[in-house]
Amino acid sequence: MSDELIDLLDANGNATGNSAMKSEAHAKGLWHCSVHVWIFNSRGEVLLQKRALNKDAYPGLWDISSAGHVSAGETAEQAAVREVGEELGLKVRPSNLKKLEVRKLENEPKPDFHNKEHVHIYLLRFDGSVKKLKLQKEELDDVKFVPLDKYEADLKDSEKKKAYVPGNKYVFDVMAAIRKELKTSDNV
Repeated sequence: MSDELIDLLDANGNATGNSAMKSEAHAKGLWHCSVHVWIFNSRGEVLLQKRALNKDAYPGLWDISSAGHVSAGETAEQAAVREVGEELGLKVRPSNLKKLEVRKLENEPKPDFHNKEHVHIYLLRFDGSVKKLKLQKEELDDVKFVPLDKYEADLKDSEKKKAYVPGNKYVFDVMAAIRKELKTSDNV
């Protein structure tokens, strides 16, 4: 696991001018910035990654396409481009990303791990094959495209949802945004 220096935020998402190592931010529950990139295709499928078994939080579970922390001095957009490149080997330009929103998320995936993040959420359309992706084996074990309807049904099923990183209403909001994006592009 790599530790990295990250900029700290206050509870409202404002820069504090302080930085800390990611491990310290999680141990002490300090607010910081992260990015979530949701990759979807024209067939109405979302790309999910299976987290590596050595991950601190939620090892071996299916998760969103790409996610990571914003390094100290980096913008959220730069972090999104970097994370997609590192984790999936996908070269994207900032203009390929569609920013949805910034959402405040808090969770405790395990004891003494306090995740307090202002998450910059992006959409990215990718109609290529998962076979062309170059996976970062330290971070993820597998990827697959899943139809939005199946993903949503799995998350609503008390047994099937155990295979996924626990989510909240946010995940369903993103799926609605992807559906809207697909509908908009169909009408062009």
